[in-house]
Amino acid sequence: MTGRMRVLCLVGWMAVAGWAAPAVCQEAAAVDAVRKNAEKREKSFNAAQVDEVVGMFMPQGELIDEEGVVYKGQAEIKSLLTAFFERFPGAKLSLDVESIRLVGPVAIEEGTRTMSSAEGDVQSRFRYIAVWAKADEGQWRLASFRDFVDDPVPTPHDYLQPLAWLVGDWVNEGTDGKVAVSYRWSDDRNYLLGEFNFTTPEGVERKSTQRLGWDPAKGKIRAWLFDADGGFAEGDWTIVDDGSVVVKSSSVNPDGSTSTATLTITPTDDDHYTIAGTDRIVGGVLEPDFEITVARRPPAAGN
Repeated sequence: MTGRMRVLCLVGWMAVAGWAAPAVCQEAAAVDAVRKNAEKREKSFNAAQVDEVVGMFMPQGELIDEEGVVYKGQAEIKSLLTAFFERFPGAKLSLDVESIRLVGPVAIEEGTRTMSSAEGDVQSRFRYIAVWAKADEGQWRLASFRDFVDDPVPTPHDYLQPLAWLVGDWVNEGTDGKVAVSYRWSDDRNYLLGEFNFTTPEGVERKSTQRLGWDPAKGKIRAWLFDADGGFAEGDWTIVDDGSVVVKSSSVNPDGSTSTATLTITPTDDDHYTIAGTDRIVGGVLEPDFEITVARRPPAAGN
């Protein structure tokens, strides 16, 4: 019990006839008792004292693991813990108790538990909720203990990982010219940045830049491309089960006309991918389908 709580309780006792403890004191005492029990649970577990840990549960208490499997009653919980210590001797439990609150007749403890091997290596980490209730003898015991998977929220970088194979330098050469492509991660690693340099057989260059990112509102990867001549495009990228990418693209040309297309990007090996264009409508005119192969550019001499 904190010093502030003690002061409040003393003031309350003096103000209440018959020295009846006010509600704030009852709650503080319950929280204090549960916190001590949590500390005892950790110490008993780390000493592999199965009976001590099991005895902290109600006779019909339950333990629910992270997969939702329910172990009901002290006998099942004891069998589970006994098998656990046989398989993982020396395992250690660490509890980070984040909150304890009194809700009606029960106390709810929430936090994170970490399990480590005898060598100190972290093996698992789960969030948990423990529900405590007063047994007939007046002691707080566990009515329910449940683990929850504590997976971190994916970052934009995580969502872009299926496209990490794009990073590097690529090239495509055809009769109409050469396209050099380069992809890299942004400094914050939340975007893939693309640079395109198209050179005609006459030596005329046109450049474009692209940014690929995760759109949390749409729940999908999106791309924005900007041409040096003032045109721009955007597209929704969908990862398919076979590893290919379907891009629904729309663009605005410098003269104000618009274009739409479906592009399918398919990695064929570590050093090649294909781009197939279908449903191409440019300025209101249906254009023929195409397919090109892009190859990874070999390192420059001396690198």
